[in-house]
Amino acid sequence: MPTMTGARFLAETVHGYGLTHVFFMPYIAPRALMEMDKLGIQRVQTHGEKAAAYMADAYARVKRAPGLCMAQSVGALNLAAGLQDAYLACSPVIAVTGREFQSNQQRHAYQEVDHVNPFAAVTKSSAFVATPEQLPGYLRQAFRSATTGTPGPVHLELEGLAGQTVVDDEADLEVIIEAMFAQVPPFRPEAELEKVHAALQLLTQAQRPVIVAGGGVTASGARAELIALAEKLSIPVATALNAKAMFPADHPLAVGLPGSYSRACANQILCEADLVFFIGSHTGGQVTNSYAIPPQGTPIIQLDINAAEIGRNYPIKVGLQGDARNTLRRMLEQAETTAPRTAWINRVQELVQAWKASVSEQVNSDIVPMRPERLCRELADYLPSDAILVSDTGHSGIWTGTLLDLKHPDQSFIRCAGSLGWGLPAAIGAKCAQPDRPVLCFTGDGGIWYHITELDTARKCGINTVTVVNNNHSLNQEKGGVEAIYEGQTRGSDELWLFPETDFAKIAESMGCFGITVNKPSELASALDQAFAAGKPAVVDVKTHLDGIAPRAWMPAIG
Repeated sequence: MPTMTGARFLAETVHGYGLTHVFFMPYIAPRALMEMDKLGIQRVQTHGEKAAAYMADAYARVKRAPGLCMAQSVGALNLAAGLQDAYLACSPVIAVTGREFQSNQQRHAYQEVDHVNPFAAVTKSSAFVATPEQLPGYLRQAFRSATTGTPGPVHLELEGLAGQTVVDDEADLEVIIEAMFAQVPPFRPEAELEKVHAALQLLTQAQRPVIVAGGGVTASGARAELIALAEKLSIPVATALNAKAMFPADHPLAVGLPGSYSRACANQILCEADLVFFIGSHTGGQVTNSYAIPPQGTPIIQLDINAAEIGRNYPIKVGLQGDARNTLRRMLEQAETTAPRTAWINRVQELVQAWKASVSEQVNSDIVPMRPERLCRELADYLPSDAILVSDTGHSGIWTGTLLDLKHPDQSFIRCAGSLGWGLPAAIGAKCAQPDRPVLCFTGDGGIWYHITELDTARKCGINTVTVVNNNHSLNQEKGGVEAIYEGQTRGSDELWLFPETDFAKIAESMGCFGITVNKPSELASALDQAFAAGKPAVVDVKTHLDGIAPRAWMPAIG
């Protein structure tokens, strides 16, 4: 067995698993970073631990493979906070941190706090590595845990503030790469045949069935199978944010986005359904608008790779445990082509068209400042056919999810799962995963403020993304709630949601990036052309209307 430092072992292992980038905040495992550099792994040093976690999250989701982020002991809890999004989005991120020496634990060591509980809340597993001899077993298990079942983050903390006990010392270490755990999913189990038949029987008998596709469809790469099954069985399809790119927006069976960030028609259709088939969905609070869409009591079929998720939020008629792609293939093999459900499909299309008519005035508006709905229309028309669209949360998630249609099968979409400000650093991670594809981040002025310093990271590392800022100088999504508390008074309330006017184009230019301002719809295409051609990170500062506030999710009338 060869003798090497833990640093060399760590570098060779992550390289063997196919990682091309590491995102980190110093000072952590510097000898390992040196060894990674020798192997051609690009080291992306960020301005904050949360940003490093966000980059690794997006990298992992776009690549459908593990991502890596690291931080020293002092920054470990900041890294844990950043892992919230990876955890909520089921993203296979491996987080490595240092830890104060064991001999100094519980002795008020400088800047040291407990790491166990914070990481337990946002990871599938967390382990302490005390010596280089322990590293092979724990590191390989980290890749297994991150990628299997429901993917998610894992954490390794190495002895020493910068992990130096583990990475600097030598040991007899053998690099073993278990190639199946270098991707998601590593295994593709299929649901039992009798369960497939039972599900197909219910789907065939239903008069008003609907499919809800979740992030598991994306993780499994099951887009073609989802489309084929919907067409064969004549079933409309609603897509969660994490599955937005998995069904064509212009398909006659397309319903749109349901739940809290939703099209009214999608919620209406799910409330009229007599059977709902959740595929790769946690049936969580957002996609169901707090477990009310579809209404409780609706017959449910659920397919998930993780059996523990099946029936968690809705009692089920049939549960299918398996990988989405392979199980849908089995269903396609067993299914008979269903006669078109003409009445139901006509009703679905009627509701979809009614929703489109209800937003057409805003979507086509020429007013200045620009309506965000018009901004989404312009972006949908412009986006390159192989673009990766990265969305922040809040209004950014609502606007891109409901109004920014993807028009080409090679376009991708990833979105923030929880933390405002995720978008800009996530776009950097996405670009690292797919450097040959154009990456566009959609965020607001409230979102870009969080991690605007990462423009400098992107510039230094040559990671050229385009960030579109929906700049209404506010957090106007909060306006209604604030004004309700203040009973309509502006004194004392405006500063809780209004920001000063800011020129983000000039800020970008001051950091060595490209910046351009857009004031009206006719200027956007040219600005985007310049941004993508700039050869540096770019910010397109779009001045939008303060009254561009998304409506609340549609819900059925009570009583």
